[in-house]
Amino acid sequence: MDQRDDVAVAVDEGEQTPAIAVAGVILAMALVAVGNGLMFGYIPISLGAAGYAPTWAGSILTGLSAGGLAGCLLTGMLVRRVGHARAYMVFSALIVLSNVAIGAGTYPVVWIAARVLYGFAICGLFIVAQSWLNDAVGNNIRGRVMAIFYVAYVVGLGVGSFLLRFVDISGADAALLGIAFNAISILPVGLTRLRQPPAPQAASVALARAWRISPVGVAGMLAVGGVSMLVTGFAPIHATASGFSQQEVATLLFAMPLGTLLFQIPFGWISDRTDRRHVLVAAGLLVVIGGLAASRFDGSALPIMVAIYVVWSGASESIYSLSSAHASDRAHKDDLVALSSSMLFAWSLSGFVVPGLGTVLTAIYGTQAFMHVAVVIAALFTAFVLWRLRISRAVPAGEAGSFSPMSAQLPPSVDP
Repeated sequence: MDQRDDVAVAVDEGEQTPAIAVAGVILAMALVAVGNGLMFGYIPISLGAAGYAPTWAGSILTGLSAGGLAGCLLTGMLVRRVGHARAYMVFSALIVLSNVAIGAGTYPVVWIAARVLYGFAICGLFIVAQSWLNDAVGNNIRGRVMAIFYVAYVVGLGVGSFLLRFVDISGADAALLGIAFNAISILPVGLTRLRQPPAPQAASVALARAWRISPVGVAGMLAVGGVSMLVTGFAPIHATASGFSQQEVATLLFAMPLGTLLFQIPFGWISDRTDRRHVLVAAGLLVVIGGLAASRFDGSALPIMVAIYVVWSGASESIYSLSSAHASDRAHKDDLVALSSSMLFAWSLSGFVVPGLGTVLTAIYGTQAFMHVAVVIAALFTAFVLWRLRISRAVPAGEAGSFSPMSAQLPPSVDP
């Protein structure tokens, strides 16, 4: 940014938005991510320590995904009714209630309901925050601001996972920390000077239209929504069931977000200079190789498993951002809202259905089943992209947009 950007961020209409106000929203979501990263590891570890079968943790993960699907469909209605700031407060309160229910004791049925509530609320928070930031900043710096937003969230996940090393899982410490971080996250939003965006228009889901615009983009969301939830959600479940200690699981979860940062920047740089589908093929193959390696070396020393999961997670997350960029390259301006809402629905649906399948297969074949599901999905997606490369031309270089790093743990950006 130049010197003027240090004082204010220009919006398209010529108004000035204080940079500190934009930073407040980003900081708020980073604090939410700390609590999210902490609870992702705490739930399977505490269930395992209490003697519950891994299928309970899988069911809780599926419940979170179901809540997320509902959040993606219903957030727009709430924002249109009360506005962005109040909607943010409502979702934050629901997250606090969810963590209170978890802190009350190890009751798996209650935890399923609590994580459904959490999934609904966290998805709503992401949509509100992204929509708010997209409205607040101008086109000239939007890519940089959103990149900072995604990186801050990923870093927050890693910090939360690291904190798990120091939490006493026999008590309610993790839930209390989650409540604290989410409560603190409300403060920057409550004090923000960001103007309220206009009431969002309803965006209809039109999968057939989105498919005509970008088959690879929609297929990427259908693939990565499930694969990301499998890798991120079932990794601590499987590690706990395999006998990893609390500190080892925390180390694994702390390292995985690093893959997102390590892979997306070079993949994005390459994709801006060639047909993005070639890079998507490379990412898909890496997911296949990562899943096979995770299965082959399962139970190996922690450094080996950390290295495998860093690659596996990073490649999976890259499919998300590459698919989004590829779809945007092929869309006209008038198609963007319908395309974004449809890709949001595809991502949400996959994030619900695939973990549910993983939970069922876990009950039959054990916790390692998620590895094979992820490999099959990635292989099918890679084969589809290769087929599209044969029958469809690339977007001319002058018509393609620029890549921005994104996290598959956040809903695709769309005005609700």
